[in-house]
Amino acid sequence: MSDSTDQSGQPEDPPGSSHAPGWGPPQYGQTPPPSQTPGGSQTPGWSQPPPYGQSPGYGQAPGWGQPPYGQQPGYGQQPGYGQQPGYGQQPGYGQRPPYGQPPGYGQPPGGGWYAAPQPGGIPLRPLALGDILNGAVNSARRNPKATFGLAAILMTISGLISTALVLVERSSPNSTIYFSPGQTVTSTDVGNFLSVFIPVLAATLLVTFLIQNILTGLLTAVIGRGVLGREVTISEAWRNGRLGSVIGAAFLIVGITIATLVPVVVLTIVFALAHLAPAAVLVGVLGGIATIVAEFLLFVRLTLTIPAVVLEAVGPWTGVKRSWQLTSGSYWRLFGILLLTGLIVGIAALVLQIPFAIGQSALGGSGGLFTTPGATPAIAGVVLGAIGSILAGTVTRPISAGVSVLLYLDMRMRKEGLDLVLRNAAQNQGATGDELATVWRPQAPGQQGVAPSQW
Repeated sequence: MSDSTDQSGQPEDPPGSSHAPGWGPPQYGQTPPPSQTPGGSQTPGWSQPPPYGQSPGYGQAPGWGQPPYGQQPGYGQQPGYGQQPGYGQQPGYGQRPPYGQPPGYGQPPGGGWYAAPQPGGIPLRPLALGDILNGAVNSARRNPKATFGLAAILMTISGLISTALVLVERSSPNSTIYFSPGQTVTSTDVGNFLSVFIPVLAATLLVTFLIQNILTGLLTAVIGRGVLGREVTISEAWRNGRLGSVIGAAFLIVGITIATLVPVVVLTIVFALAHLAPAAVLVGVLGGIATIVAEFLLFVRLTLTIPAVVLEAVGPWTGVKRSWQLTSGSYWRLFGILLLTGLIVGIAALVLQIPFAIGQSALGGSGGLFTTPGATPAIAGVVLGAIGSILAGTVTRPISAGVSVLLYLDMRMRKEGLDLVLRNAAQNQGATGDELATVWRPQAPGQQGVAPSQW
């Protein structure tokens, strides 16, 4: 029997032969025909090889929508499940990176901004206004014994001393100028009053000044550790508050503030004594305006002095220079935050004092410069007013101190990369007190982000 031939003269392969279409390899340059399915649709056979020069994946033919073996996905296409993107390629916008590959810095696995760690309720990244206000409240709320407890102790001491001074003043016959219809107040009456009032006022301001700065230093030690999730006791705050340096820095700031007033005052007096009234007025007006502007400038530029003194363990003058350096270029931002914080704290303190002020007035404890005979303030009214001041200071002073510390923290994270150092320190749960104190010290260039154990 002779082999049958097709129309082209080529011999036909018998059925079942290895040269039948769909079984053997295709001829060079030819594409194998699809196998017929029972439903009549045409799909590539499982065992059918791909066109010449292409190879399927291991153990499988190329799936629908998958590129041939050895080729990268086209633009806008993603690799198959479990496959990595091409070399040097990153996942598309908003897409999760491959398993086992960390996301980029500042981005979570699902896209968007990375949620910074908050070991103490304060995000370790440059802070916005809301972060600063919320962080000041959170830092006080997380450690109420050390924050509100210290504030209550020191504000009670301040209230007791101030109340004692007020009672001493009120017990003097020259403490009040009695006013009656038809009575003329003489210069002698005013002089006697000032001889009692001015010393008591100076002593009260001094006590208030010292107590508030000491409290700010202690709360700075508490909040500085609290940022890292460490809870500080009252005794630890006293040890780490550096009260001597804090008081020295506070008086240095006062000296700098007074020094800005001296030139204007001296020139005004000199022109007045020389009978140059126009020059004296001009210097007094223009110099007074310039002095007010300078006082606001100093208030903002030196507001980070105490946090720098406590946390960086530096002296008063170095603390002043550090505050001036950190606040450079951020005056208006810091001014706005401090102004808003002052308004919030002032309104809160006023609201807390309203019930006590009403009770003080009802008990006759308000007093005043001019009053009538027989209207001497009662001791109960003075004490009630002092209680209101203690309560208001206990609640609001930790918030004010927290804002100062967080502004210091924010400026250092923006300018010196302190957030990287704090993140490493927060992860080192076994850090000792010395290591935690070293966290805040300025690092040499290139040392930001070094773990405390490597310093």
